[in-house]
Amino acid sequence: MNEDLVLKLGQDALKTTAMLASPLLLSTLVVGLIVSIFQALTQINEATLTFVPKMIVIALIIILAGPWMLDVMTHYTSDLFQGLAMMVRE
Repeated sequence: MNEDLVLKLGQDALKTTAMLASPLLLSTLVVGLIVSIFQALTQINEATLTFVPKMIVIALIIILAGPWMLDVMTHYTSDLFQGLAMMVRE
């Protein structure tokens, strides 16, 4: 294995990780921001008020984007295993 192959494998892994994590992270960021603005306007300082909506949104995102996320993980893993023999030879 040469350096270019290792760098490509690392880049692909990071790109796949970012693709899989971004829907969950962005949705919780937006919900957290909305709840924080609501708390600032109403002066309600309850910690569980931010936790429950985030968990509901994460569950919805996993239900909606779960098949796509599973497809991305499956393609990445199958491509990695299919190219394994070529990677070892180099």
